[in-house]
Amino acid sequence: MKEKLTLVYPRCEDVIRTKRLSALLEEVLEPYEVEKIETVDALHPLQNQRIIFAIPLGISGINLEYFRFLKKMRIDPTFFDGSVGGIIIDGESELYTKSVARGLMFTANKGGCSFPGRAMVEGTKDLLNYNIQAMRLDAGNLTAYHVSAKEMVKRVMAHQQMPKKRGNILVLHASNYSTSNTALLWDMVKEQLQYCDITEISLRNGTIQDCSGCPYRMCMHFSEKSSCYYGGVITKEVYPAILACNAMVILAPNYNDALSANITAFINRLTALFRTNQFYQKYLFSIVVSGYSGGDIVAEQLISALSMNKTFRLPPRFSMVETANDPSSILKVAGITERASAFAQGMMDVLVEKKQNE
Repeated sequence: MKEKLTLVYPRCEDVIRTKRLSALLEEVLEPYEVEKIETVDALHPLQNQRIIFAIPLGISGINLEYFRFLKKMRIDPTFFDGSVGGIIIDGESELYTKSVARGLMFTANKGGCSFPGRAMVEGTKDLLNYNIQAMRLDAGNLTAYHVSAKEMVKRVMAHQQMPKKRGNILVLHASNYSTSNTALLWDMVKEQLQYCDITEISLRNGTIQDCSGCPYRMCMHFSEKSSCYYGGVITKEVYPAILACNAMVILAPNYNDALSANITAFINRLTALFRTNQFYQKYLFSIVVSGYSGGDIVAEQLISALSMNKTFRLPPRFSMVETANDPSSILKVAGITERASAFAQGMMDVLVEKKQNE
């Protein structure tokens, strides 16, 4: 009996522009029993399902039916509860595919959808993004595109939660605890966590040097030792803690609608460890606090850098996104205690075995 899968495929009226994506889907989804949803009127809450979102963008990066889908998804905060998803984006330019994908992943995740690591496959105009994979496969770029999609769908279908008797959580931050609303919010969450061992590492005050782009062979040499040429806190503390943990929490205050310099440097330096250690079995969480707005932009940067790229899995509602400007003002935000408690419970739901977490 074929496994069931739901294909969310916003209709594009120009059949010629969807030809490449349609051919890919026909091949990749052939082993499954597929329910296809092509119009917003047919879109309904998709709970406890395996879902592939396939979005044809054309040259403009705009699919009008997709935006109708997106509106419907964002209105219902439980739209995807219990579901697991993957995303295929196909466009006719070198632009827009990833920005659309990470926005979609953020929205679906807020609605309760989990994503395995590398749950996004994109096809740009000339498929130049598959040059390396094609070389490794000794095949053309189109074949590499199809192979990547097949592997991603298999990860979606096989994805399961991996709770343990105790969660092992690594928290990375570059915050000044005396003034940081993000750190204060994490303390509120941490107080509610049970059956979890927590390691916190600061990346402040010149303790981290950014990646300078070593030659591949040099990077691999150090990677094989779970190390990096530039050493420091990254190799002495962060790398061992990542290998030991089953969840990583990034405290990410919104600086100019971007991750802070030290958090960005950490992500860049993570490449050396990633070359020989992938992170499909590790969860990513984040706490993002903005002084004004734009927290979703920062959360989406974490999605693309650490889940789409570095293979961390996204649990449902992986990021707590809040707004607070003045020091300690997060404590006065309406409903913040309840939301912090709910976020902590969501962490425990995926990290800790149910009999412990009752």
